[in-house]
Amino acid sequence: MLHKWYILAIVVLIYLPVSIDATVLHVAVPTLTQELALSNNQMLWIIDIYSLMMAGLILPMGALGERLGYKRLMLIGAIIFQLGSVIAAFSPSAGVLLFARVILACGAAMLIPATLACVRNIFLNEKERNFALGIWVIAGGGGAAFGPLLGGFLLEHYHWGTVFLINIPLIFFALIGGYYLLPAQAINANKHINIVDALVLTCSILLLIYTIKTSMKAFDYSIIWTGLSGLILLVYFIQKQRKLVEPLIDLSLFKLQSVKMGFLICVFAMIALVGFELLISQELQFVYGFSPLEAGLFILPFMLAVSLSGIFASLLINKFGVRLVSLFGLAFSAIALIGLAETNFTEHTYYAWFWMIVLGASVETTFLAATSAIISASPVEKATAAGSIEGMSYELGTGFGVAIFGLLVSYFYQKRIQFEGLLNDQQLELAKNSIAETIHVLSSVDPKLTAQIQFMANQAFSSAHHSVLYVSSITLLILMLFVTFSWKIKKF
Repeated sequence: MLHKWYILAIVVLIYLPVSIDATVLHVAVPTLTQELALSNNQMLWIIDIYSLMMAGLILPMGALGERLGYKRLMLIGAIIFQLGSVIAAFSPSAGVLLFARVILACGAAMLIPATLACVRNIFLNEKERNFALGIWVIAGGGGAAFGPLLGGFLLEHYHWGTVFLINIPLIFFALIGGYYLLPAQAINANKHINIVDALVLTCSILLLIYTIKTSMKAFDYSIIWTGLSGLILLVYFIQKQRKLVEPLIDLSLFKLQSVKMGFLICVFAMIALVGFELLISQELQFVYGFSPLEAGLFILPFMLAVSLSGIFASLLINKFGVRLVSLFGLAFSAIALIGLAETNFTEHTYYAWFWMIVLGASVETTFLAATSAIISASPVEKATAAGSIEGMSYELGTGFGVAIFGLLVSYFYQKRIQFEGLLNDQQLELAKNSIAETIHVLSSVDPKLTAQIQFMANQAFSSAHHSVLYVSSITLLILMLFVTFSWKIKKF
Protein backbone atom coordinates (compact mmCIF):
# COMPACT_ATOMS: atom_id res chain seq x y z
CA MET A 1 0.00 0.00 0.00
CA LEU A 2 2.75 2.43 0.95
CA HIS A 3 4.83 1.46 -2.07
CA LYS A 4 2.64 3.44 -4.48
CA TRP A 5 3.07 6.59 -2.39
CA TYR A 6 6.85 6.17 -2.41
CA ILE A 7 6.62 6.00 -6.19
CA LEU A 8 4.52 9.18 -6.20
CA ALA A 9 7.27 10.88 -4.17
CA ILE A 10 9.80 9.91 -6.87
CA VAL A 11 7.48 11.22 -9.58
CA VAL A 12 7.11 14.55 -7.78
CA LEU A 13 10.85 14.87 -7.15
CA ILE A 14 11.73 14.20 -10.78
CA TYR A 15 8.97 16.48 -12.13
CA LEU A 16 9.66 19.44 -9.83
CA PRO A 17 12.76 20.77 -11.69
CA VAL A 18 10.83 20.62 -14.97
CA SER A 19 8.15 22.94 -13.62
CA ILE A 20 10.65 25.21 -11.86
CA ASP A 21 12.59 25.77 -15.07
CA ALA A 22 9.44 26.99 -16.82
CA THR A 23 9.39 30.14 -14.66
CA VAL A 24 12.69 30.42 -12.79
CA LEU A 25 13.99 32.95 -15.31
CA HIS A 26 11.00 35.29 -14.92
CA VAL A 27 12.49 37.11 -11.96
CA ALA A 28 15.92 37.05 -13.63
CA VAL A 29 14.86 39.16 -16.62
CA PRO A 30 16.57 42.38 -15.41
CA THR A 31 19.74 40.54 -14.38
CA LEU A 32 20.05 38.52 -17.61
CA THR A 33 19.28 41.57 -19.73
CA GLN A 34 22.28 43.34 -18.21
CA GLU A 35 24.67 40.39 -17.85
CA LEU A 36 24.24 39.05 -21.41
CA ALA A 37 23.21 42.35 -23.06
CA LEU A 38 19.91 40.87 -24.26
CA SER A 39 17.23 42.61 -26.26
CA ASN A 40 13.61 42.18 -25.23
CA ASN A 41 13.06 39.80 -28.15
CA GLN A 42 16.07 37.64 -27.20
CA MET A 43 14.90 37.48 -23.61
CA LEU A 44 11.41 36.36 -24.59
CA TRP A 45 12.81 33.63 -26.87
CA ILE A 46 15.14 32.33 -24.15
CA ILE A 47 12.19 32.01 -21.77
CA ASP A 48 9.75 30.81 -24.41
CA ILE A 49 11.80 28.24 -26.33
CA TYR A 50 11.69 25.83 -23.37
CA SER A 51 7.93 25.44 -23.43
CA LEU A 52 7.47 25.73 -27.18
CA MET A 53 9.98 22.96 -27.92
CA MET A 54 8.33 20.76 -25.31
CA ALA A 55 4.94 21.32 -26.90
CA GLY A 56 6.21 19.70 -30.11
CA LEU A 57 8.50 17.06 -28.63
CA ILE A 58 6.20 15.80 -25.91
CA LEU A 59 4.08 13.85 -28.41
CA PRO A 60 6.78 11.55 -29.84
CA MET A 61 8.12 11.15 -26.32
CA GLY A 62 4.72 9.78 -25.31
CA ALA A 63 5.01 7.20 -28.08
CA LEU A 64 8.58 6.48 -27.03
CA GLY A 65 7.23 5.81 -23.54
CA GLU A 66 5.00 3.07 -24.90
CA ARG A 67 7.97 1.52 -26.65
CA LEU A 68 10.48 1.74 -23.79
CA GLY A 69 8.15 1.88 -20.78
CA TYR A 70 7.67 4.94 -18.62
CA LYS A 71 10.48 3.90 -16.23
CA ARG A 72 13.17 3.96 -18.91
CA LEU A 73 11.73 7.10 -20.47
CA MET A 74 11.79 8.84 -17.10
CA LEU A 75 15.40 7.90 -16.35
CA ILE A 76 16.68 8.84 -19.82
CA GLY A 77 14.82 12.14 -19.70
CA ALA A 78 16.30 12.94 -16.29
CA ILE A 79 19.86 12.40 -17.57
CA ILE A 80 19.29 14.67 -20.59
CA PHE A 81 17.75 17.28 -18.30
CA GLN A 82 20.87 17.16 -16.12
CA LEU A 83 23.07 17.81 -19.16
CA GLY A 84 20.98 20.80 -20.22
CA SER A 85 21.14 22.23 -16.70
CA VAL A 86 24.95 22.17 -16.68
CA ILE A 87 25.21 23.83 -20.12
CA ALA A 88 22.69 26.52 -19.14
CA ALA A 89 24.45 27.29 -15.86
CA PHE A 90 27.72 28.12 -17.62
CA SER A 91 26.35 29.78 -20.77
CA PRO A 92 28.57 32.68 -21.90
CA SER A 93 26.10 34.13 -24.41
CA ALA A 94 22.46 34.32 -25.44
CA GLY A 95 23.01 31.71 -28.18
CA VAL A 96 24.48 29.11 -25.84
CA LEU A 97 21.74 29.72 -23.26
CA LEU A 98 19.09 29.32 -25.96
CA PHE A 99 20.70 26.02 -27.02
CA ALA A 100 20.81 24.82 -23.40
CA ARG A 101 17.11 25.59 -23.02
CA VAL A 102 16.42 23.39 -26.07
CA ILE A 103 18.33 20.50 -24.42
CA LEU A 104 16.35 21.06 -21.21
CA ALA A 105 13.14 20.94 -23.23
CA CYS A 106 14.13 17.58 -24.76
CA GLY A 107 14.64 16.05 -21.32
CA ALA A 108 11.50 17.63 -19.90
CA ALA A 109 9.42 16.39 -22.86
CA MET A 110 10.32 12.85 -21.82
CA LEU A 111 9.60 13.41 -18.13
CA ILE A 112 6.08 14.85 -18.41
CA PRO A 113 4.30 11.94 -20.20
CA ALA A 114 6.38 9.45 -18.22
CA THR A 115 5.31 10.86 -14.84
CA LEU A 116 1.65 11.08 -15.84
CA ALA A 117 1.66 7.56 -17.25
CA CYS A 118 3.19 6.36 -14.00
CA VAL A 119 0.37 7.97 -11.96
CA ARG A 120 -2.28 6.55 -14.30
CA ASN A 121 -0.86 3.00 -14.06
CA ILE A 122 -0.08 2.95 -10.33
CA PHE A 123 -3.30 4.54 -9.03
CA LEU A 124 -6.20 2.54 -10.45
CA ASN A 125 -8.78 3.79 -7.94
CA GLU A 126 -10.32 7.03 -9.31
CA LYS A 127 -10.43 8.91 -6.00
CA GLU A 128 -6.86 7.94 -5.16
CA ARG A 129 -5.82 8.91 -8.67
CA ASN A 130 -7.45 12.35 -8.33
CA PHE A 131 -5.57 12.86 -5.06
CA ALA A 132 -2.30 11.72 -6.68
CA LEU A 133 -2.94 14.06 -9.61
CA GLY A 134 -3.50 16.82 -7.07
CA ILE A 135 -0.03 16.17 -5.66
CA TRP A 136 1.38 16.07 -9.21
CA VAL A 137 -0.28 19.40 -9.98
CA ILE A 138 1.15 20.87 -6.77
CA ALA A 139 4.61 19.90 -8.03
CA GLY A 140 3.86 21.43 -11.44
CA GLY A 141 2.01 24.56 -10.44
CA GLY A 142 3.92 24.98 -7.18
CA GLY A 143 7.26 24.55 -8.92
CA ALA A 144 6.26 27.08 -11.57
CA ALA A 145 5.01 29.46 -8.88
CA PHE A 146 8.01 29.10 -6.58
CA GLY A 147 10.46 29.39 -9.47
CA PRO A 148 10.71 33.19 -9.16
CA LEU A 149 11.22 33.05 -5.38
CA LEU A 150 13.96 30.48 -5.70
CA GLY A 151 15.49 32.40 -8.59
CA GLY A 152 15.30 35.64 -6.62
CA PHE A 153 17.10 34.13 -3.64
CA LEU A 154 19.88 32.70 -5.79
CA LEU A 155 20.30 35.91 -7.80
CA GLU A 156 20.56 37.86 -4.55
CA HIS A 157 23.56 35.85 -3.37
CA TYR A 158 25.09 33.99 -6.32
CA HIS A 159 25.75 34.06 -10.07
CA TRP A 160 22.63 33.73 -12.24
CA GLY A 161 23.78 30.28 -13.46
CA THR A 162 22.95 28.78 -10.07
CA VAL A 163 19.24 28.87 -10.97
CA PHE A 164 20.01 25.88 -13.20
CA LEU A 165 22.50 24.12 -10.94
CA ILE A 166 19.77 23.51 -8.31
CA ASN A 167 18.29 20.91 -10.68
CA ILE A 168 21.26 18.59 -10.29
CA PRO A 169 20.79 17.30 -6.71
CA LEU A 170 17.02 16.91 -7.17
CA ILE A 171 17.41 14.88 -10.36
CA PHE A 172 20.28 12.85 -8.86
CA PHE A 173 18.23 11.57 -5.92
CA ALA A 174 15.21 10.99 -8.17
CA LEU A 175 17.34 8.88 -10.52
CA ILE A 176 18.51 6.65 -7.68
CA GLY A 177 15.01 6.26 -6.23
CA GLY A 178 13.44 5.74 -9.65
CA TYR A 179 15.91 3.05 -10.65
CA TYR A 180 15.16 0.93 -7.55
CA LEU A 181 11.49 1.72 -6.83
CA LEU A 182 9.75 2.12 -10.17
CA PRO A 183 8.22 -1.17 -11.33
CA ALA A 184 8.72 -2.73 -14.74
CA GLN A 185 5.76 -2.39 -17.08
CA ALA A 186 4.45 -3.82 -20.30
CA ILE A 187 6.04 -2.28 -23.38
CA ASN A 188 5.22 -2.14 -27.06
CA ALA A 189 8.50 -2.90 -28.85
CA ASN A 190 6.86 -2.34 -32.25
CA LYS A 191 5.58 1.15 -31.43
CA HIS A 192 6.50 3.54 -34.25
CA ILE A 193 8.32 6.75 -33.23
CA ASN A 194 7.53 9.51 -35.71
CA ILE A 195 10.26 12.13 -35.30
CA VAL A 196 9.60 13.77 -38.69
CA ASP A 197 6.03 14.67 -37.78
CA ALA A 198 7.24 15.99 -34.42
CA LEU A 199 9.63 18.30 -36.23
CA VAL A 200 6.82 19.44 -38.53
CA LEU A 201 4.65 20.28 -35.52
CA THR A 202 7.51 22.06 -33.72
CA CYS A 203 8.37 24.10 -36.82
CA SER A 204 4.74 25.12 -37.28
CA ILE A 205 4.49 26.31 -33.67
CA LEU A 206 7.76 28.26 -33.86
CA LEU A 207 6.82 29.84 -37.20
CA LEU A 208 3.43 30.95 -35.87
CA ILE A 209 4.95 32.38 -32.68
CA TYR A 210 7.64 34.14 -34.72
CA THR A 211 4.94 35.62 -36.96
CA ILE A 212 2.97 36.93 -34.02
CA LYS A 213 6.02 38.43 -32.33
CA THR A 214 7.40 40.04 -35.48
CA SER A 215 4.11 41.42 -36.81
CA MET A 216 3.30 43.13 -33.52
CA LYS A 217 6.71 44.79 -33.47
CA ALA A 218 7.01 45.91 -37.12
CA PHE A 219 4.63 44.56 -39.74
CA ASP A 220 6.13 43.40 -43.03
CA TYR A 221 4.45 41.56 -45.90
CA SER A 222 7.09 38.83 -45.75
CA ILE A 223 5.71 37.96 -42.31
CA ILE A 224 2.46 36.91 -43.99
CA TRP A 225 4.32 34.13 -45.84
CA THR A 226 5.99 33.03 -42.62
CA GLY A 227 2.62 32.80 -40.89
CA LEU A 228 1.05 30.96 -43.82
CA SER A 229 3.94 28.50 -43.82
CA GLY A 230 3.36 27.76 -40.15
CA LEU A 231 -0.38 27.39 -40.68
CA ILE A 232 0.09 25.08 -43.69
CA LEU A 233 2.49 22.88 -41.74
CA LEU A 234 0.00 22.69 -38.86
CA VAL A 235 -2.91 21.73 -41.16
CA TYR A 236 -0.68 19.16 -42.90
CA PHE A 237 0.30 17.70 -39.53
CA ILE A 238 -3.33 17.35 -38.38
CA GLN A 239 -4.51 15.83 -41.66
CA LYS A 240 -1.67 13.32 -41.70
CA GLN A 241 -2.33 12.23 -38.11
CA ARG A 242 -5.92 11.38 -39.02
CA LYS A 243 -4.74 8.92 -41.67
CA LEU A 244 -1.93 7.19 -39.79
CA VAL A 245 -2.44 3.82 -38.10
CA GLU A 246 -0.06 4.91 -35.33
CA PRO A 247 -0.38 8.70 -35.20
CA LEU A 248 1.97 10.94 -33.27
CA ILE A 249 -1.02 12.39 -31.46
CA ASP A 250 -4.09 10.25 -30.88
CA LEU A 251 -6.76 12.59 -32.25
CA SER A 252 -9.44 10.04 -31.38
CA LEU A 253 -9.08 11.12 -27.75
CA PHE A 254 -10.38 14.57 -28.74
CA LYS A 255 -13.68 12.91 -29.63
CA LEU A 256 -14.15 12.63 -25.88
CA GLN A 257 -15.69 15.91 -24.76
CA SER A 258 -13.87 15.90 -21.43
CA VAL A 259 -10.49 15.61 -23.17
CA LYS A 260 -11.34 18.37 -25.63
CA MET A 261 -12.56 20.81 -22.97
CA GLY A 262 -9.81 19.86 -20.55
CA PHE A 263 -7.17 20.60 -23.18
CA LEU A 264 -8.66 24.01 -23.93
CA ILE A 265 -8.96 24.96 -20.26
CA CYS A 266 -5.40 23.80 -19.51
CA VAL A 267 -4.00 26.04 -22.23
CA PHE A 268 -5.80 29.18 -21.04
CA ALA A 269 -5.24 28.49 -17.34
CA MET A 270 -1.49 28.24 -17.93
CA ILE A 271 -1.49 31.38 -20.09
CA ALA A 272 -2.98 33.31 -17.15
CA LEU A 273 -0.72 31.71 -14.55
CA VAL A 274 2.62 32.11 -16.34
CA GLY A 275 1.83 35.43 -18.03
CA PHE A 276 0.84 37.10 -14.77
CA GLU A 277 3.95 35.83 -13.01
CA LEU A 278 6.28 37.04 -15.77
CA LEU A 279 4.96 40.59 -15.81
CA ILE A 280 4.53 41.17 -12.09
CA SER A 281 8.16 40.16 -11.52
CA GLN A 282 9.27 42.78 -14.03
CA GLU A 283 7.02 45.52 -12.65
CA LEU A 284 8.19 44.96 -9.09
CA GLN A 285 11.84 45.24 -10.12
CA PHE A 286 11.78 47.81 -12.92
CA VAL A 287 9.06 50.12 -11.58
CA TYR A 288 9.17 49.72 -7.81
CA GLY A 289 12.89 49.01 -7.47
CA PHE A 290 12.58 45.63 -5.73
CA SER A 291 15.56 43.28 -5.72
CA PRO A 292 15.00 39.81 -7.28
CA LEU A 293 14.57 38.31 -3.80
CA GLU A 294 12.19 41.06 -2.65
CA ALA A 295 10.11 40.54 -5.80
CA GLY A 296 9.99 36.79 -5.13
CA LEU A 297 8.93 37.35 -1.53
CA PHE A 298 6.24 39.84 -2.53
CA ILE A 299 4.46 37.25 -4.67
CA LEU A 300 4.85 34.54 -2.00
CA PRO A 301 1.08 34.53 -1.21
CA PHE A 302 0.42 33.76 -4.86
CA MET A 303 2.93 30.91 -4.77
CA LEU A 304 1.46 29.43 -1.60
CA ALA A 305 -2.05 29.58 -3.05
CA VAL A 306 -0.92 27.75 -6.18
CA SER A 307 0.98 25.15 -4.17
CA LEU A 308 -1.66 24.33 -1.57
CA SER A 309 -4.84 24.55 -3.61
CA GLY A 310 -4.22 21.23 -5.38
CA ILE A 311 -5.11 19.21 -2.27
CA PHE A 312 -8.42 21.02 -1.71
CA ALA A 313 -9.19 21.05 -5.42
CA SER A 314 -9.10 17.26 -5.61
CA LEU A 315 -11.73 17.12 -2.85
CA LEU A 316 -13.92 19.61 -4.72
CA ILE A 317 -13.60 17.62 -7.95
CA ASN A 318 -14.63 14.37 -6.24
CA LYS A 319 -17.69 16.12 -4.81
CA PHE A 320 -18.83 18.47 -7.59
CA GLY A 321 -17.18 17.17 -10.78
CA VAL A 322 -14.63 18.66 -13.13
CA ARG A 323 -17.02 20.83 -15.15
CA LEU A 324 -18.45 22.82 -12.25
CA VAL A 325 -15.06 23.24 -10.58
CA SER A 326 -13.57 24.46 -13.87
CA LEU A 327 -16.29 27.06 -14.36
CA PHE A 328 -15.93 28.53 -10.89
CA GLY A 329 -12.14 28.48 -11.23
CA LEU A 330 -12.29 30.47 -14.46
CA ALA A 331 -14.78 32.96 -13.00
CA PHE A 332 -12.74 33.68 -9.86
CA SER A 333 -9.53 33.91 -11.91
CA ALA A 334 -11.10 36.58 -14.12
CA ILE A 335 -12.32 38.53 -11.09
CA ALA A 336 -8.90 38.33 -9.44
CA LEU A 337 -7.15 39.71 -12.55
CA ILE A 338 -9.44 42.74 -12.52
CA GLY A 339 -8.77 43.21 -8.79
CA LEU A 340 -5.01 43.15 -9.43
CA ALA A 341 -5.35 45.62 -12.30
CA GLU A 342 -7.06 48.10 -9.95
CA THR A 343 -4.58 47.67 -7.08
CA ASN A 344 -1.41 49.66 -6.44
CA PHE A 345 1.06 47.04 -5.24
CA THR A 346 2.97 49.28 -2.83
CA GLU A 347 0.15 51.45 -1.49
CA HIS A 348 -2.35 48.61 -1.00
CA THR A 349 -0.11 45.62 -0.37
CA TYR A 350 -2.71 43.55 1.51
CA TYR A 351 -5.27 43.98 -1.25
CA ALA A 352 -2.65 42.87 -3.77
CA TRP A 353 -1.86 39.77 -1.71
CA PHE A 354 -5.57 38.96 -1.34
CA TRP A 355 -6.12 39.04 -5.09
CA MET A 356 -2.95 37.02 -5.67
CA ILE A 357 -4.27 34.31 -3.35
CA VAL A 358 -7.60 34.26 -5.17
CA LEU A 359 -5.88 34.08 -8.56
CA GLY A 360 -3.39 31.38 -7.53
CA ALA A 361 -6.02 29.14 -5.95
CA SER A 362 -8.52 29.63 -8.79
CA VAL A 363 -6.10 29.02 -11.65
CA GLU A 364 -4.55 25.97 -10.02
CA THR A 365 -7.97 24.49 -9.18
CA THR A 366 -9.03 25.03 -12.78
CA PHE A 367 -5.88 23.38 -14.06
CA LEU A 368 -6.31 20.32 -11.84
CA ALA A 369 -9.94 19.90 -12.90
CA ALA A 370 -8.94 20.05 -16.55
CA THR A 371 -6.06 17.61 -16.00
CA SER A 372 -8.36 15.21 -14.19
CA ALA A 373 -10.84 15.41 -17.07
CA ILE A 374 -8.17 14.52 -19.65
CA ILE A 375 -6.51 11.69 -17.72
CA SER A 376 -9.60 10.08 -16.20
CA ALA A 377 -11.66 10.17 -19.40
CA SER A 378 -8.95 8.32 -21.32
CA PRO A 379 -8.73 4.50 -21.36
CA VAL A 380 -5.95 2.96 -19.30
CA GLU A 381 -4.22 1.61 -22.41
CA LYS A 382 -3.98 5.18 -23.74
CA ALA A 383 -2.62 6.68 -20.54
CA THR A 384 0.67 7.74 -22.11
CA ALA A 385 -1.09 9.35 -25.09
CA ALA A 386 -3.42 11.20 -22.72
CA GLY A 387 -0.42 12.30 -20.65
CA SER A 388 1.18 13.68 -23.81
CA ILE A 389 -1.94 15.65 -24.67
CA GLU A 390 -2.15 17.04 -21.14
CA GLY A 391 1.54 17.88 -21.14
CA MET A 392 1.26 19.52 -24.54
CA SER A 393 -1.61 21.71 -23.30
CA TYR A 394 0.48 22.76 -20.32
CA GLU A 395 3.50 23.68 -22.45
CA LEU A 396 1.46 25.42 -25.13
CA GLY A 397 -0.19 27.50 -22.41
CA THR A 398 3.17 28.33 -20.85
CA GLY A 399 4.74 29.20 -24.21
CA PHE A 400 1.81 31.29 -25.39
CA GLY A 401 1.54 32.92 -21.96
CA VAL A 402 5.10 34.24 -22.20
CA ALA A 403 4.68 35.23 -25.85
CA ILE A 404 1.24 36.84 -25.60
CA PHE A 405 1.77 38.65 -22.31
CA GLY A 406 5.24 39.78 -23.38
CA LEU A 407 3.96 41.08 -26.71
CA LEU A 408 0.87 42.74 -25.26
CA VAL A 409 2.80 44.60 -22.59
CA SER A 410 5.34 45.69 -25.23
CA TYR A 411 2.49 46.89 -27.49
CA PHE A 412 0.76 48.88 -24.76
CA TYR A 413 4.12 50.20 -23.53
CA GLN A 414 4.95 51.58 -26.98
CA LYS A 415 1.54 53.26 -27.17
CA ARG A 416 2.05 55.03 -23.84
CA ILE A 417 5.66 56.23 -23.93
CA GLN A 418 6.29 59.84 -24.97
CA PHE A 419 10.06 60.11 -25.33
CA GLU A 420 10.06 62.33 -28.42
CA GLY A 421 12.33 65.33 -27.89
CA LEU A 422 14.14 63.61 -25.02
CA LEU A 423 16.00 60.94 -27.01
CA ASN A 424 17.61 60.89 -30.43
CA ASP A 425 16.22 58.60 -33.15
CA GLN A 426 18.63 55.75 -32.42
CA GLN A 427 17.97 55.85 -28.68
CA LEU A 428 14.22 56.11 -29.23
CA GLU A 429 14.17 53.12 -31.57
CA LEU A 430 15.78 50.98 -28.86
CA ALA A 431 13.98 52.43 -25.83
CA LYS A 432 10.46 51.97 -27.19
CA ASN A 433 10.72 48.17 -27.29
CA SER A 434 10.58 47.52 -23.53
CA ILE A 435 11.27 49.08 -20.16
CA ALA A 436 14.43 46.93 -19.88
CA GLU A 437 15.82 48.47 -23.07
CA THR A 438 14.73 51.93 -21.93
CA ILE A 439 16.79 51.49 -18.78
CA HIS A 440 19.73 50.29 -20.90
CA VAL A 441 19.51 53.50 -22.95
CA LEU A 442 19.63 55.69 -19.82
CA SER A 443 23.39 55.17 -19.51
CA SER A 444 23.89 57.22 -22.70
CA VAL A 445 21.33 59.93 -21.94
CA ASP A 446 21.90 63.40 -20.50
CA PRO A 447 21.87 62.89 -16.68
CA LYS A 448 19.46 65.82 -16.34
CA LEU A 449 16.83 63.84 -18.28
CA THR A 450 17.39 60.45 -16.65
CA ALA A 451 14.90 60.87 -13.80
CA GLN A 452 12.20 62.20 -16.13
CA ILE A 453 12.60 59.37 -18.64
CA GLN A 454 12.66 56.75 -15.86
CA PHE A 455 9.44 58.16 -14.38
CA MET A 456 7.72 58.14 -17.77
CA ALA A 457 8.87 54.58 -18.43
CA ASN A 458 7.59 53.41 -15.04
CA GLN A 459 4.18 54.98 -15.63
CA ALA A 460 3.95 53.51 -19.13
CA PHE A 461 4.87 50.00 -17.98
CA SER A 462 2.42 50.00 -15.06
CA SER A 463 -0.36 51.20 -17.33
CA ALA A 464 0.54 48.57 -19.94
CA HIS A 465 0.57 45.81 -17.31
CA HIS A 466 -2.88 46.81 -16.07
CA SER A 467 -4.27 46.81 -19.63
CA VAL A 468 -2.92 43.30 -20.16
CA LEU A 469 -4.61 42.11 -16.96
CA TYR A 470 -7.96 43.40 -18.25
CA VAL A 471 -7.46 41.64 -21.59
CA SER A 472 -6.65 38.41 -19.73
CA SER A 473 -9.72 38.72 -17.53
CA ILE A 474 -12.04 39.21 -20.51
CA THR A 475 -10.46 36.22 -22.26
CA LEU A 476 -11.10 33.93 -19.28
CA LEU A 477 -14.71 35.13 -19.00
CA ILE A 478 -15.28 34.33 -22.68
CA LEU A 479 -13.75 30.89 -22.14
CA MET A 480 -16.01 30.33 -19.12
CA LEU A 481 -19.11 31.12 -21.21
CA PHE A 482 -17.91 28.82 -23.98
CA VAL A 483 -17.35 25.94 -21.54
CA THR A 484 -20.73 26.56 -19.91
CA PHE A 485 -22.62 26.03 -23.15
CA SER A 486 -20.33 23.44 -24.74
CA TRP A 487 -19.48 20.97 -21.98
CA LYS A 488 -22.70 19.01 -21.52
CA ILE A 489 -21.89 16.90 -18.50
CA LYS A 490 -23.00 17.24 -14.89
CA LYS A 491 -20.26 15.31 -13.18
CA PHE A 492 -17.37 13.33 -14.51
